[in-house]
Amino acid sequence: MTSSQRIRILCVDDHRLVREGIASLIAQQPDMTVVAAAATGEEAVALFQKHRPDVTLMDLQLPGMSGLEAIRTIRKEAPTACIVVLTMYEGEEDIFRALREGASTYLLKDSLFDDLASRIRNVRNGEVALPPNIEARLAERKTHRPLSARETEVVGLIAKGLRNKEIAATLNISEETVQVHLRNLFAKLEVNDRTAVLGVALKRGLIHLNQ
Repeated sequence: MTSSQRIRILCVDDHRLVREGIASLIAQQPDMTVVAAAATGEEAVALFQKHRPDVTLMDLQLPGMSGLEAIRTIRKEAPTACIVVLTMYEGEEDIFRALREGASTYLLKDSLFDDLASRIRNVRNGEVALPPNIEARLAERKTHRPLSARETEVVGLIAKGLRNKEIAATLNISEETVQVHLRNLFAKLEVNDRTAVLGVALKRGLIHLNQ
C-alpha cells in the first residue's frame, strides 16, 4: 500500500507519551500513518487545516481550547471531518456533548488498540457505530433529569469549596435562592447532601475538577 492510500491520522493529546505511544502503534498498521500530532486544541485546529487528515483522534482534556471546542471549530470549517474521541472522560454528558458537536464515535483510553484501529477504519469508511459501553452510558443518560444552566453553575461552585453565602455573592442571588437550587439538585441527582452532589456530577461528566 502506498503512502497516499493509507489512512492519514492527526493525533491530539496533551501528554507526549500518549501521542508517541499511539503513533508507534499506528505505525504498525499497514494501512495507517500519523501525519501530525498536537498537544493543544489550538494546535489541533491549525494542524487539521494544514494536513486535512482522514481521521482525527481527539482527547477532550486539553490546555487552553478544550477538545470539545476543537471539535466544534473543526466541524464548523469541515462538516464531514471524521473525529474519534479518545479520552479518559467516561461521563454520559461528556459523551453526549462530544457527539452533539460532531464527533464520529467515542472511545475510552483503556480500549484495546485493536478496537481503536478497527474504529478508525470504520469511521473512515463512513460507519459511526458506538461501542456497547458508550451506547449504554447514553441510554442511562435518558433516564436522568437534566440540570439547568444555573444548577450546573452551582455544582461547579460547590466543587470549588464555596459555601451558600459565597455562592450567592458569586452569582448575585440570595442565599434562599441558592437553597432552592440545592434542593432541586438533591432531587434531580437523587442525593441528600452536597458531597453526594459532587460525586454524582463527576461520575456523569456534568463537571470536572480541573475546570
